[in-house]
Amino acid sequence: MFDILISHIQNKVSLTEEEKSELQSFFSVKKLKKKQYLLQEGDVCKCLSFVNKGLLKSYFTDEKGGENINMFAFEGWWISDFKSFINQEKAVLNIDAVEETELLMITLEDYDKLMLKIPVMDRYFRILYQNSLVTKDYRLIASNSYTAEEKYLQLVQKNPGMIKRVPHNLIASYLGLAPETISRIRKKILLKG
Repeated sequence: MFDILISHIQNKVSLTEEEKSELQSFFSVKKLKKKQYLLQEGDVCKCLSFVNKGLLKSYFTDEKGGENINMFAFEGWWISDFKSFINQEKAVLNIDAVEETELLMITLEDYDKLMLKIPVMDRYFRILYQNSLVTKDYRLIASNSYTAEEKYLQLVQKNPGMIKRVPHNLIASYLGLAPETISRIRKKILLKG
């Protein structure tokens, strides 16, 4: 159950056998069905969630009711409305399952205890937050300077599995494009062979 999480952590920092065992006591397991919410806008984000199996999307809803996807979380990814989680305030994001999903969840109280009990986890999360900031900066630059085709091709290159697992309308929302634009780009790519 914890193999993916421990492997993910071990890719960034080293854990002793005792720490690996102890780590598990801080998490609870939650399963979601496809389209089931993990978090709804206006609720407080009670847990930071690690995707053990499945796929989630994080998004906000605009004034017209459209979904604007912030991120997808596959196996081995963390997801939350982090501001809501850390400050225990109302969430601005919705998070729901694109596929049947299994999560390992940690509350804020246990997150704080984990940092004290296993100090190397502080470094692990710092590395994750740094990587997240770099990714968000890159995504902002790409959204403001790349053409629609360049955005799509970059996504395919960096995340080839996403194209197979995520419906095209959700990819369009993630890239800030209309679904018709994605269809035209895919058709153009297929014609090029």
